[in-house]
Amino acid sequence: MRKVCSIPRLLFLILILGTSSATYAQSSIFNVPSTDVIPRKTFYLEADYLAHIASYENGGFHYAGPSLIYGVRKNLEIGLNAYYTRAAEPVSAELQPNAKWQFHNDEGRGIAAAVGGVMFIPISHRAAGNTRGMIYGTVSKQFKGTVSPRFTSGAYSFVGRVEDGETRAGLLLGYEQPLNRKISFVADWYSGRNSFGYSAAGFGVPLPKNNSLYFGYNFGNAGRGNNYFSLFYAHTF
Repeated sequence: MRKVCSIPRLLFLILILGTSSATYAQSSIFNVPSTDVIPRKTFYLEADYLAHIASYENGGFHYAGPSLIYGVRKNLEIGLNAYYTRAAEPVSAELQPNAKWQFHNDEGRGIAAAVGGVMFIPISHRAAGNTRGMIYGTVSKQFKGTVSPRFTSGAYSFVGRVEDGETRAGLLLGYEQPLNRKISFVADWYSGRNSFGYSAAGFGVPLPKNNSLYFGYNFGNAGRGNNYFSLFYAHTF
């Protein structure tokens, strides 16, 4: 879901071959990976909570867990997410090692580009689980000005087995708009019909002492009622 986006360079190469705005130092926009990377020798810790408010029998679920990202060097970050899901089926858990490389950053023109990958490794119900990966590339354009927007576009593809009827690859888009110094509007979209096929919109709010809060709503590309609320609390140190 949110974090697609680890220690050294070897793991990054494994992810790529086998397989979130700058204002708040996050690695993704909302769900779509941004072109940013965490600063060198910096940790970013995030607590995620996602929920579809309905009974389990009617498709309700609760999805939660921590995400930790580390800036290995100026243009490379690595991370690990650990999530669990409560739904109609038994509780499931998953590890998501990930990495991102920002290979271009022209601050004068406001253009940046990055590639990355994430693996999805079930740690419960492994016999029925599906270990697979996803790779992606993004390009962004930041316009000049205190409250100017940034646009992101790119593409993604799953590596490994996908479920019947799932889209293997697609496009991704992102939009970030500071409203003032205290809040920003963020929105993004994954094309396709799969576990990432959602559009999302919400707000980011900086808090004191390197903390931040993000909240919003997600709408599935297919299926009536395929939506969920998401809340992220983050600390950079």
